[in-house]
Amino acid sequence: MQAHALSKVAPDRVAAAFAELKALLGPRATTAQAVRDHHAKDESWHVPVAPDAVVFPHSTEEVAEVVRICARHEVPMVPFGTGTSLEGHVIPVRGGVTIDMTQMNQVVRVSAEDLDVTVQPGVTRKQLNEHLRATGLFFPIDPGADASIGGMTATRASGTNAVRYGTMRENVLALTAVMPDGRVIRTARRARKSAAGYDLTRLLVGSEGTLGVITEITLRLYGIPEAISSAVCSFETIAGAVDTVIATIQSGIPVARIELLDDRQMEAINKYSGFDYPVRSTLFLEFHGTPASVREQAEQVQAISAENGGGGFSWTTKPEERTRLWQARHDAAYAAKAMRPGKSLWATDVCVPISRLAECITETKRDLDESQLYSAIVGHVGDGNFHIAFVLDRDDPAEMAEAERLNERLVMRALAMEGTCTGEHGVGLGKMNFLLAEHGEAIAVMRQIKQAIDPLDLMNPGKIFSL
Repeated sequence: MQAHALSKVAPDRVAAAFAELKALLGPRATTAQAVRDHHAKDESWHVPVAPDAVVFPHSTEEVAEVVRICARHEVPMVPFGTGTSLEGHVIPVRGGVTIDMTQMNQVVRVSAEDLDVTVQPGVTRKQLNEHLRATGLFFPIDPGADASIGGMTATRASGTNAVRYGTMRENVLALTAVMPDGRVIRTARRARKSAAGYDLTRLLVGSEGTLGVITEITLRLYGIPEAISSAVCSFETIAGAVDTVIATIQSGIPVARIELLDDRQMEAINKYSGFDYPVRSTLFLEFHGTPASVREQAEQVQAISAENGGGGFSWTTKPEERTRLWQARHDAAYAAKAMRPGKSLWATDVCVPISRLAECITETKRDLDESQLYSAIVGHVGDGNFHIAFVLDRDDPAEMAEAERLNERLVMRALAMEGTCTGEHGVGLGKMNFLLAEHGEAIAVMRQIKQAIDPLDLMNPGKIFSL
């Protein structure tokens, strides 16, 4: 397991800071053990570490005052959303104060005419789309979990719709953020484009809470498609499924979702979600557009899949069937975990150029088939991103070592193919060493940015890279 070697803050500094936080927030500042334990972990495999205190602000002004208090006493701060991150992002490895943003959960403004919305960071993606339902608009970024918009912004999340709609990087227009000294900045206006100064919005998107606390996010919205259809197709080989993905993308078919699930993942989904699909590598697809264009897209992909050994291609426009299919996809990790009850999940995350995807997945699948460790492959393969779900016993050193070996082979293979160690999960604790291998000397520039903005290293210290 990931070791946490950073020293924790002196108790007297924590006590002094907490006294001021308690005076500011009353019962919304707490040292209760149960609350601290809840904020000691995310959904990753890393060792939990409890914060010294947890606060629940309600406004940008309160966040700014919390930050000023912590900065004055040199107490670390860790922003926290729903806790669904997968690389230990919110684990307070140096203790300090966790700033829980979940009670800042208001939709501030919707501009249907401009196709944008401003929200507080505690708004979740499902909450946002429910709020937008009557407008005919939706926010498409869908990482699976009902994550907070603040957390999705901080980790540069993406998900099943990214192949058509992009990631958080493309869909965040502006931010309000509290900097490590308590200053409040707005990174951009609402204009769709600007050449005015450094792009601070993109700097903070994906910064994982290491540069400041995001308190408002302005997002791009889209019209709900007139017609939506979903399709399923199974393949004799995983290579045939991946080749279908590559041909679909290269043909310019505007597929909205194209997800790969290997044979082990399909076996797990059948048992967990009550399906009876063939236990073979399978693609889940979704098409958006007019009724005619959706039909045309499905027919084009069906023809491509047939050329690559695909069979049983079926598609539907019925909302209840589409919902059930995509719920099963979102439950894929839980389905894999259910194959070994009582064991833990470790989800990996690489992304490679689409031209190298077949090679990368085929070699990875060979590694997994030769290992005794239970695993399954699932991925947003339309943009070259896929995951392995290891289901293992955290207390078994042999299983942990095997997962680490396989993960390292996967990441180094992706880097050798000009890919990345993380397509969407972020770096957090789990990928710090791989980030060095990926970026080399550029890490020094990242460190300079961090030290210039946060010279005391108080904002989510010990994440992304060491100082």
